[in-house]
Amino acid sequence: MSLKNPAALEFLQTRRSRPAKTLVAPAPTREQLLPLLTAAARSPDHGKLEPWRFVVLEKGAMSRLAQLTEECGAALGKSPEDIAKARTQFDMGHLAVAVIEVQKPSEKIPAIEQTYSAGAVCLALLNAALAAGWGANWLSGWQTHDKAFCQKAFGLQDNERVAGLIHIATEGSTPPERPRPDVAALTEWVTE
Repeated sequence: MSLKNPAALEFLQTRRSRPAKTLVAPAPTREQLLPLLTAAARSPDHGKLEPWRFVVLEKGAMSRLAQLTEECGAALGKSPEDIAKARTQFDMGHLAVAVIEVQKPSEKIPAIEQTYSAGAVCLALLNAALAAGWGANWLSGWQTHDKAFCQKAFGLQDNERVAGLIHIATEGSTPPERPRPDVAALTEWVTE
């Protein structure tokens, strides 16, 4: 029998990511981050494949990733503006968790379901961080889709890709509410 949890439902109905540029020190310690990773690992996972893993990017790694973003952007012919925008998340970052999708061979579990599981882990980690009182944001960017960047930054194998970078630190300022989807307009009820 499921137990009602009105506080959890209220949290989910009012949750709000915090823009990464508003996150300030301190970031969670390893001890504070482990329960958040544990919560994220409870995401739906058809077949219990665990088609994802975590790479925790601490403050010391951020300048290396910012520089790598610049190098890879130049090699790809990105504009200076695109490079500057992409590296900002590392220049300003305090801690981020790269959720790495790991495609695993399976006759029963399609690749797309493994992708969905990795995405669920990103959202669960984001929500766990917010529920724990941290500011958090789910980012990506062109560099997270660039094979050369991902291999150098995270040591990714051919069967891996970045599902998302979840930045977690202290909320520096409360963001204004933003327009939300019109759920009624997006919902179809099938009765027969």
